[in-house]
Parts: sequence; C-alpha cells; structure tokens
Amino acid sequence: MKTRDVVLITLLSVGAAVLLFAVAAYLYINRRRRKREDDEDGTSCAIRADSSATDSGRDKNISRLNGFLNLKTPLISTKTLGAQLETTSTSSPQAKSPASSSAGAAAGASTAQGERTPTAHNKQLQNVKGQDHPTHPSVEEMAFLQNRSISLVDMYIDNSEPSENVGQIHFSLEYDFQNTTLILRIIQGKELPAKDLSGTSDPYVRVTLLPDKKHRLETKIKRRTLNPRWNETFYFEGFPIQKLQSRVLHLHVFDYDRFSRDDSIGEVFLPLCQVDLSEKPSFWKALKPPAKDKCGELLTSLCYHPSNSVLTLTLLKARNLKAKDINGKSDPYVKVWLQFGDKRIEKRKTAVFKCTLNPVFNDSFSFNVPWEKIRECSLDVQVMDFDNIGRNELIGRILLAGKNGSGATETKHWQDMITKPRQTIVQWHRLKPE
Repeated sequence: MKTRDVVLITLLSVGAAVLLFAVAAYLYINRRRRKREDDEDGTSCAIRADSSATDSGRDKNISRLNGFLNLKTPLISTKTLGAQLETTSTSSPQAKSPASSSAGAAAGASTAQGERTPTAHNKQLQNVKGQDHPTHPSVEEMAFLQNRSISLVDMYIDNSEPSENVGQIHFSLEYDFQNTTLILRIIQGKELPAKDLSGTSDPYVRVTLLPDKKHRLETKIKRRTLNPRWNETFYFEGFPIQKLQSRVLHLHVFDYDRFSRDDSIGEVFLPLCQVDLSEKPSFWKALKPPAKDKCGELLTSLCYHPSNSVLTLTLLKARNLKAKDINGKSDPYVKVWLQFGDKRIEKRKTAVFKCTLNPVFNDSFSFNVPWEKIRECSLDVQVMDFDNIGRNELIGRILLAGKNGSGATETKHWQDMITKPRQTIVQWHRLKPE
C-alpha cells in the first residue's frame, strides 16, 4: 500500500511538472509570435541588434544590421501626399503650407554629410525632389492635400506639459540624402517609473512612422532598470525627403511582462516637418503618459464667405470612436450648436450611423454669421451614441472657436478659417470627453 502511494505521488508530481512546462512553453512561443507578427509580412524586414559602439565611434562602427526597415517597395507610392506637397509648394506660392515650407527650409539649410561636398549634397537633394510628376494638381487639389498634411501634423503637435512625470528619452536623427534613408538612434532613457513589484521595469521602445502603424520596430529589452541605455540604430530606407515631411515619428516606451500584456510607460510624437535633418539633431524629450480616455477623432472642414456672411461646417468622417454598446460598437451621429458666448442659437445634427466606430458623415451645415461677429461665436460639436432605450450618450466633443476652443488645434482651425476667407480648411480633431 505504501509503495503504491509513493508511485502515485511520483506520477502526479511528474505530470504536474510536465503540465507547467507545457504552459510556460506555450506562453513563451505565443509571446514571441506576437512580437514578430508584423515582421513576417513579406514586404519589409526588421532586424534588431544592440550597438556596443561608444558615442564617439558609433558613426564609424555601426553595421547595417543594427536595425533597418527595408522599403525598397515603398509602403506609399512616390506620388503620395508628401511628394505632391513639395511639388505644389514650389509651383504655387499662394498655396504654401507649414509642412511644405519646412521642407523647403530644411532643403535650403542642408549641409554636407561625411565626405560629400555641399555641391554634391545639394544636387542629390534636387534629384530627390525631382522625381516623376507628370501632371500638376489643380488649385483645389493642392489646397486639399496641404490641409490634409497640416491636419496630420497638427494632430500630434502638443506643447503642453506632461500630466505626470514618466521619464525622458534621448534619441537622434540623421538623413542620408544619397540613399534616401532616415537614420534613427535611440540612445537612452532616464527616470522611468517602476512597473514591476521589484521597484524596477524592463523597458523597450517601439518605433513607428505615422500614419503607418502596421510596420514597426522595437529595441531590445533592458532588464531591471529605470535608466536604460539602448544605443540602437534603425534605418528607414526608401523614404524621399518629401515623404518624410508628412510623417510623424512615434516612440512608445513599454515595460515588458512575460506572462501578461506589456505596460505602457510613455510616448513621444515628433512631426518630421519640424526637424532640420541636415543638422543631425539630438533630442531629450519628456515622455507623456498615453491618453486614458481615447474618444476617437473627427475630420471637419470650415469655410467662411464674408460677402454673404455664411459660415459652413462640413463633417466628413470619424475614426476610432469609443464603443458605447455591448456589441463593441456605437450608433454615432453628430450634434452641432452655434453659440454666441454661452448662449446657444441654432442646432443641427446628422443622420445616425448604425454599428460602426468609423462613420462617414459627409454632411454640411451653413450658418448666417455677420463678419463683425465671427470672432465671438463658436461651434459646439458633439459626437453622440444613439440609443433606442434610454438617453443618448456622449462619445466626445470639440469646441471650435477663435478664443476659447477646446484645444490648440481647434483654436488654430478657426483662426485659419478667418485669415483665409472663401477657402475650405480641413482638419482632424481629437474628441475630448465631457
């Protein structure tokens, strides 16, 4: 009887050990597969390696395998937004955008890199700018493209202070004009918050060039530290300088967790049209905690005609709205109030779109506003979730106004409408919770 008990206990112990090993192996394999799922797409490859070179010798010793995103087949064709903006900015002086102006400034201020002379460098830059554009877009197309580029950049311009201290990140940028390659060096982080019970974190950095979110790169994980030193270099090949003007560098620092979802530490958005890449700039940026209440984004346009005192608001579409129903969707519609001060004057609303988080409204509303009152009025734009039973819920809202808008982007949109009468100004806005 005793022998049988010993054998049974032994078998149970071995079985439990095998089961635990199998669960651990499954979690590990699943984790590795998830981290590499975007690298197996076939249109690009991402290779990560730690650079052990010192800061003084890094430029000479960095290998091309330190991490690169190979875009020999570009994700966006060479006739995309950035290239068209560069072409239109040189051909039509009255249709300049901040993005295209930055591109011109960066080109004019460029200096030689390495052993290349300034003359050769400028010729190379001109060759990059002179890619095939068989036809020039019309004035309407130019305005739309420029507004769309400004919208992307303005969405990520945020000069406000972080709501809480979640550390800083040190990185540098460089552009190889000869090979149309953006070079990013992620150097170090400091004063990161502790996410683990040990009082430390296991940080790594995820890199994307927005608006493309599918292809991303990651640094190595640094174990048990709040002041990591990554010293890794990434190469983004196949990016003409024009295309970079419409891209936003996104650095997102995570804390790695083996058995659960990685914790977000903080992130940085840097519109590349604001960067003079010829200067090889280096940055210390304060990380900002990711927004906890993401309500989605709304694409709108404003136009004012002083001759007939007509203010036109066009609601084009929304994306990534917050789900309000149990099926993970919403039934969104938009309600608009014209206001003078705190007094509501006129209300309009769109149709309801069922079971979607990315509705396309394509609806316009016109209001009669005298020119002398245009700076005093505002538009309260509310995205609502329709409910057959009970009260309709607010998904998010924005206040378009010249003085006290709901954010810097909303205020700038209104001011641009006033300074550019009879022009349609298109802008993405982040919805705010009530």
